[in-house]
Amino acid sequence: MTAVGRDLAHVRRRAPRRLWSLVPVVARIFPSRATVLIIALAACGIALAYAAGSYLDKRRSNMKITAMQAGQEVGADPVTAAPEVVLARLKFLLLRDRLEEAQDLIDQAVAHVTPEARADLLYNLANARLRLAFIEIEKRELDRAIPLVRLAKEDYRMALEARHDNWDFKYNLDVAMRLVRDFPQPDIDDEEETDAEAKRVWTDVPGVPRGLP
Repeated sequence: MTAVGRDLAHVRRRAPRRLWSLVPVVARIFPSRATVLIIALAACGIALAYAAGSYLDKRRSNMKITAMQAGQEVGADPVTAAPEVVLARLKFLLLRDRLEEAQDLIDQAVAHVTPEARADLLYNLANARLRLAFIEIEKRELDRAIPLVRLAKEDYRMALEARHDNWDFKYNLDVAMRLVRDFPQPDIDDEEETDAEAKRVWTDVPGVPRGLP
């Protein structure tokens, strides 16, 4: 069975935008060599300033990721932080079973990250929920395990919308599907529901898989 989560890669450095492509255009507008030289030097200065700023941002992000991997409590703004930093923060929370904070982090970040990054966040959250569900199953606390499995299935499905070819996502969803099947549930009054009725869904489960996703 696949390991929970994925190894976190540090933020990749991106090359600054090339402004030299503007030089020929400027040369046609300003034929003077001195003018072209000044503009070229200005473009070079802008490029260097952009590269320096980008490098500092990546360096700060990598420092935060390293600190969180070492177990330090480091905050991450889900709106402005790099996706890699948000993912590191999410993993930090999930390793400590702080699922409510993790869900809140994802809810704030989804509108500001790429679909692929959103899929990674949801996948890690689903893995954490499924891991806790296995713990509850081992303790025979099925009423606590069932909601965790159902939420994990929803997260896996949403992750697959962005990365439908990811084998790990499909495999773990299949594991969750085997734990709790998607059967329509009859309307039952909470006061009339007994422990036997609450656990009846598990009679349809072919068996409890061993191990973790």
